[in-house]
Amino acid sequence: MDLKEDSDAKAWLQLKPVAPLPSQCCGSGCSPCVFDLYYRDLERWETAQARNDRSLLSGKQPPETRGCSTKLSPETFLAFHISTLEKVTKDTYLVRFTLAGHSQLGLHPGQHLVLRGTVDGLEIQRAYTPISPVSAEGYFEVLIKCYRMGLMSRYVESWRPGDTAFWRGPFGSFLYEPNKYGELLMLAAGTGLAPMVPILQSITDNADDETFVTLVGCFKTFEGIYLKTFLQEQARFWNVRTFFVLSQEASPEQLPWSYRDKTRFGRLGQELVDELVACCRRKPFTLVCGSAAFTEDMARCLLSAGLTEDSYFLF
Repeated sequence: MDLKEDSDAKAWLQLKPVAPLPSQCCGSGCSPCVFDLYYRDLERWETAQARNDRSLLSGKQPPETRGCSTKLSPETFLAFHISTLEKVTKDTYLVRFTLAGHSQLGLHPGQHLVLRGTVDGLEIQRAYTPISPVSAEGYFEVLIKCYRMGLMSRYVESWRPGDTAFWRGPFGSFLYEPNKYGELLMLAAGTGLAPMVPILQSITDNADDETFVTLVGCFKTFEGIYLKTFLQEQARFWNVRTFFVLSQEASPEQLPWSYRDKTRFGRLGQELVDELVACCRRKPFTLVCGSAAFTEDMARCLLSAGLTEDSYFLF
């Protein structure tokens, strides 16, 4: 190989896409996944190299776009500025991101975004669902729980107002349509409440949407319940009921009066799922979001309660 060929080979090698690390996949089933994008770019690179035509690489998307934008892309990370951070519990933050002017994020209720972070030189990606109304103008908000040993948690806890974070999306195959279901039964554990919030708000904001909603939030303690004020306001609507299941509380006497009749203790299991399905005012379509173990348990309970696989959705 002469010097020109060697130089040309090195130039092509520099253009070759780099395979993502496992930590760069958020594991939420996004389409396209970072690995989908990699294989697409690798195929484009191999074709261009075979034809010795670098112009064929021009369709490759840049890894990120700097500066605030509101035109979301599933393939490209966009920069959004952090305007406020509120610590809502000892390990959970409500973070508001700025949108230009009076623009809207453009998500359907329940869709999620993927956040990219870097810790100790390692790139990581995780999926989060904005909880702000889909009609919110000039901002969007995300509820993020931090874990003691979590890499993304370290990144989030380093944030300060004015910092920039990179998101891509939207993702999510459940697209809510008004009046499509007689009743939505929402089973949420912890921050699994997030995708339920914009769906619930879109229903109560629409006077023509007569969907009944039964929302069940599973938390460890009463203090750990997210968005109490929002949920209390939503429960005042004629078509909305809220219930809570607390795994580390034992006595209703410790709760405010307004919560005692709608709170159970222990864990959400088959008996209570049977009761919830039976008390729905119309045939329910169930939405489930929480940990992998919670989601798996709820799917099994719903089937045992007589529902079919096409009558529930697992976020």
